[in-house]
Amino acid sequence: MQFTLLSLFPEVIWPYLNASILGRGQQAGLLTVNVVNPRTFADPPHFKVDNAPYGGGDGMVLSCAPWHKAVASLLPPDASCFGDDTLILLTNPAGELYTQAHARRYAHQAKHLILLCGHYEGFDERLKPVLAAYGAPVLELSVGEYVLTGGELPALSIVDSVARLVPGVVQKAGSVENDSFGESGLLDYPCYTRPATYEGLPVPEVLLSGNHSAIAQWRLQQSNARSQNRL
Repeated sequence: MQFTLLSLFPEVIWPYLNASILGRGQQAGLLTVNVVNPRTFADPPHFKVDNAPYGGGDGMVLSCAPWHKAVASLLPPDASCFGDDTLILLTNPAGELYTQAHARRYAHQAKHLILLCGHYEGFDERLKPVLAAYGAPVLELSVGEYVLTGGELPALSIVDSVARLVPGVVQKAGSVENDSFGESGLLDYPCYTRPATYEGLPVPEVLLSGNHSAIAQWRLQQSNARSQNRL
């Protein structure tokens, strides 16, 4: 699966992309990740990517042209449109709330995710219809009801959550299937490891019993209880 991130600050993205599971997924050839800086598509000599908002107000708005040209540069050779397996995602606090259901859908149905990392007051509103002309769905996504300095963290969250669902990226498939918000819709159960007692706090006896049926029943009960209390 391929991910392309458009960011004005690629230096903050690469360390995370190259580490841990995402890094191993790339080394195994299961993931392809690219980062493109729209500033390289802005006009010299200043390579400006934003401007003051029409109508006045605080902050700056990201201009259409650099981002438009950056996305156009990703088109397949001699093609005027993307295929059905490409999605264009814009990070935006006002966008649709991103969930695990999105991650599963993208992992199963898409082959190329293009993520635009927003900044400042966001993108010029005309960018979405301009990009839609390239044939791929254009969606605005939010990772929560809060505002960040830039869209790099939301974009990395989306990449991470989708990539780990690509077969083979996480070596133990059960780790993915049993995660919170998995196919069951339940939150994960509490986990413990050695030692059996720490600071006077013991591991639940059932987990030490060796009775796998009882352990499975306890874990399901715990998942149900967590889900009812927190969802």
